[in-house]
Amino acid sequence: MADQENTIILTDEEGHEHEFIVVDILNLEDDEYAILLPPENAGGNDEAIVLKIGLDEDGNEILYEIDDEEEWRRVARAWEDAVAEEDGEE
Repeated sequence: MADQENTIILTDEEGHEHEFIVVDILNLEDDEYAILLPPENAGGNDEAIVLKIGLDEDGNEILYEIDDEEEWRRVARAWEDAVAEEDGEE
């Protein structure tokens, strides 16, 4: 079972809750991105979900999809580089 502080519950558009493990937080330039995996895929790097971390109008942290294609590519490259570095250290 995952640690409580490394687990997050997200609600989809239909109101269904889904549990994810926070695998990593990437800091790129002035933005932060959460790398999430469903618990059943926690051992692998496939099917990772990447969401941008922002603040709502009340100052609370929220996660939202990356709409800009160039931003998405930049984050995906950074995640791939981080995974490659980690695999090289093992």
